[in-house]
Amino acid sequence: MAVAIRLRREGARNHPFYRVTVADQRSPRDGKFIELIGHYDPKKKGDNFTINLERAEYWLSVGARPSQTVKSFITKTRKQQESVAA
Repeated sequence: MAVAIRLRREGARNHPFYRVTVADQRSPRDGKFIELIGHYDPKKKGDNFTINLERAEYWLSVGARPSQTVKSFITKTRKQQESVAA
């Protein structure tokens, strides 16, 4: 089973809100998913996303493929955690 880490659209018309999900690649964008690992609010200024990096790392280690947007979220979160740890 091919697994993808991608965004699932929620919210009202003209007020989108996205959840970062792990889902089977064949399922529809807003269909069934395996796990929720974060969220993204494009209308919010500044820090507008959260992601559970531990779970994202786990799914990447077992072969999940992230979308471009989720990939950028993961890299930003890694950089934030490195700067906090240093």
